[in-house]
Amino acid sequence: MVNYIIRDLMIKKILIIIFTTLTLTLNANAGSDGDLILKKNEPSEVKDCFEKINRVTFALNQTLDGVIFKPVASLYRKLPSTAKTGVSNSLDNISHLLTIPNNILQGDFKQAGINTGRFIINTTIGILGIFDVAEYLGLTNYEKEDYGQSLAKLGVGPGCYIVLPVLGPSTARDTLSSAFNYLGGDPWYNVTVNNDTQYFKNSDYYYSKGVSGVDFRAKNYDSIENLEKNSLDFYASVKSLYLQDRQQKILNSRKIINTQNDSDWEEINQ
Repeated sequence: MVNYIIRDLMIKKILIIIFTTLTLTLNANAGSDGDLILKKNEPSEVKDCFEKINRVTFALNQTLDGVIFKPVASLYRKLPSTAKTGVSNSLDNISHLLTIPNNILQGDFKQAGINTGRFIINTTIGILGIFDVAEYLGLTNYEKEDYGQSLAKLGVGPGCYIVLPVLGPSTARDTLSSAFNYLGGDPWYNVTVNNDTQYFKNSDYYYSKGVSGVDFRAKNYDSIENLEKNSLDFYASVKSLYLQDRQQKILNSRKIINTQNDSDWEEINQ
């Protein structure tokens, strides 16, 4: 047992070193100019290197959506609006734990302070984030951030487009950043799965991710149905929509992408 734990820790340390080295290498000649970041993340510039595999995975995800997420989301939509708002607020509150360190990585210390205040207030007075009390106190304009966005702002390109099983659309850069969460980059994962505490269980993490998926599907229920109905190539439409949405989030743009609710595609992955 001890040997297993030591081996697991060594593997994690090696992966962290590789991740850090790769990030520094990719960023060595990366430009910080906004136009360069915009060009690198332009949907037309992102290559679909694994299209055949991606389409197979996409078809699998559609099947899972029809069997699991769509029916559950349909029932979820029937809940009272106050209940759905409370669930969304709680999920947003948890996402602060990932957003705050990325605010710091991006040098946005003011926003990191605001988001820290939001998390403390909503976790306590807001009863674990069910109520967004911080917004009423003037701490508004919350924008989610993740390691993929931080890498993008450092000049790291998205790499190839990838469709992940269950998780859906991503890129090579964002898949790498998501993997980093499981190496200690995500505080919520750390306190639930990595650490054995009396307050949280492993299932709390996976439960929150499952609810995030259902919440996202419910918010975008009609948009996704209309997109599938009116698209000649649903796979291509979803890819374009995701990459456009991702580009806007990297640039912190408030532009709303057509046919999609402004909730976060990446909250399911993270």
